[in-house]
Amino acid sequence: MPGSSGYRVRSVDNLEGLVIARRLRVPIGDAPTGSHPGWGEVAARQLDAALLSVGFTCSPALLDRLGKLRGETVVDLGVRVLAAVRHLVGDHVRHNAYFIDFPRNVPDTMEFWVGLLREALLDPVAAAHVPPTTLNLLALPGYGRYQHTYADLLAAHAELIPLAGDRVTVLELGADLESEARALYFSLAGSEAPLAAEDLEALHTLAAFCADEPERVPVRENRAVINQVRLAAGRPLLVDTVTDVLRLACGASGGDVTLTAPTRFRSFRRPERRALLQALDRVAAPAKLADVPRHREQWKRLGERLHPHEYPQFPRAAQVFEVARGVRRAPSLDSRVEAALSAGRTGDAVELLERAPGALLRRLDHLLRTGTDPGGVLDAAERAAATASGRVLLSLREHLQNRLALAPGRVFVNRRGRAWTTADTRTRLEEDVVARATAVLDEEITRRLPDPGALVVDPEVLDVALPLSGKPVAPGLGMLPRGSLSRVDGELLRFFVHWRQAARRTDYDLSALMLDASYGDAEHVSWTNYGNDFAEYSGDLTEAAGGASEFIDIRLARATRPIIIPQVHIYAGEAFDEAAEAFFGYMTREAEQEGMPFEPRTVRMKSDLRGAGRVALPLAFLRGDDGAWRVKWLHLYLKGHPGFNQVEGSRVTSSLLVRSIVERDQLRVGYLAGLLRSKGSASGHTTYIGFQAPADLPEGARVYTPATLHELIPA
Repeated sequence: MPGSSGYRVRSVDNLEGLVIARRLRVPIGDAPTGSHPGWGEVAARQLDAALLSVGFTCSPALLDRLGKLRGETVVDLGVRVLAAVRHLVGDHVRHNAYFIDFPRNVPDTMEFWVGLLREALLDPVAAAHVPPTTLNLLALPGYGRYQHTYADLLAAHAELIPLAGDRVTVLELGADLESEARALYFSLAGSEAPLAAEDLEALHTLAAFCADEPERVPVRENRAVINQVRLAAGRPLLVDTVTDVLRLACGASGGDVTLTAPTRFRSFRRPERRALLQALDRVAAPAKLADVPRHREQWKRLGERLHPHEYPQFPRAAQVFEVARGVRRAPSLDSRVEAALSAGRTGDAVELLERAPGALLRRLDHLLRTGTDPGGVLDAAERAAATASGRVLLSLREHLQNRLALAPGRVFVNRRGRAWTTADTRTRLEEDVVARATAVLDEEITRRLPDPGALVVDPEVLDVALPLSGKPVAPGLGMLPRGSLSRVDGELLRFFVHWRQAARRTDYDLSALMLDASYGDAEHVSWTNYGNDFAEYSGDLTEAAGGASEFIDIRLARATRPIIIPQVHIYAGEAFDEAAEAFFGYMTREAEQEGMPFEPRTVRMKSDLRGAGRVALPLAFLRGDDGAWRVKWLHLYLKGHPGFNQVEGSRVTSSLLVRSIVERDQLRVGYLAGLLRSKGSASGHTTYIGFQAPADLPEGARVYTPATLHELIPA
């Protein structure tokens, strides 16, 4: 299974931490009550005080339940809860800074380098290693490594001054672990949107723990993960296409169930080979064989492991491998559609695509641009909308609402967050065509939404983008889908990155690119420029055998650029998903707050860094016309260079990508909330959508927070 460098799920023992981290609920169930009155209450209050130090607190119901438990039970549970939330916020490691007084007394860049050079030349031992001609400043003694201990850093900083604006995240009372794990399992398995790699790993653990079966598993990758557990247990497999079997074989071999990367198949046991071939034989109808050429090489390699010739009782399974080897022809739907479009027969292409409603809607823009009968294409799209998935409908709706606007360029993002841009050369669509298509989609999406009853929506959540894909979003604290917009509170903005190398010297560089309103006139703060009038850099660290942290402080009121883009560059060493640990986040503080460079209760967002790119662009901070700052969620990675990446080299690409995301009109929670209001009824239940459920919601209310927002996507 693909993993992350951060919060991993490895066994049933981790289920409790998984529920706490993903749902902010503490599973307790029917734990025995205490025999010494008051001991549990004291332990509960001590736990709540410890949680407050990292920005969490117990809900009244949780605190009351803890107070009735045995004191030793509360202590044991508290240790596990505190460990889970500290990891969630990034407080499980020690965050030292290169400059001990950061953000105070950060030297001028040139002054710093001259000082290092002077020290090296005055030290006879170090001077002997300074070459007389070419000078490598990064190799100077004292550069890139901590010059003080963490204890020294503690002594140099005052304690944090707590303020009302500090983050306080409420932990709710959960049911027993089995019920909480089952609810999380059903939520992930039934997601209409593809999951992140970390969620797929969690789903695998939950599937092994939970005996119940979800009613629907709409996403193929989720089905492959669940099938791994069923295959190991000898249970019937959930497959209805030949590609489902290929995904399962990849996952069971420790490979990629998304089929993005090739898998080295393991040797399967005879019962496993029989189960895979039997499932393949059941679904390998002639019409389904057209899916095989898309992954021809992987099918060939799988055939070498499954030995289909040894199982003559599965003749249709054997045909799959014949197609992969080219012995049998099976033209795919895509190839037939492309042939029709190339010949100018758009009507024939539409007729073929009506057999696959989702494919027709994904190609709708192309069909409207190439055909001579937009009315006929829209008629076909209206028929397709009745049976296509809700995620396809929403994705097309977002695409169409951006189609009439002039965009700086088209942005493409793959499954791993790698992004690139290109000029938009498409022919414009007519307004009446777009209006009719969006009306059809709005009507169908509204029909599929549940009856909300009394709808309560937190205004702060209206600008959160709908999670149409979870792949690029690593789970963490305060994470929102790409394109989401949220308010930034506080006068001081502080970015942080922490990494720990696994096997070789690794140097990550935290940087910030600042742009004007037209995405030009760039300036930056990084290891090549330690600061300006409103930003300070904590110093460059060039290796992280024991872990390293870098920070950038931004005084928002003094910022002379309305666009600030934090970036993490791999200068040397291991990729983000190769390092032992790598994560990014940001904090906000008020001007009068002192404290350590890293203070967990001021952390607003933290998540793992991963992906194939060598440059990470997690967020962009934007100052609006009203002077207020907001954060736009990007979740982007640039390919970069194999080494020596720095902010100066990626400035143009970063600017284009960020502009494309910022100026795109995302489909947000406000859109679905409007549709829900239009079909509201007088039924007795309540639906709440917001960042955190208030305590006064009626019994049985349906609650959607960012952690469960994917459950709002209609089937």
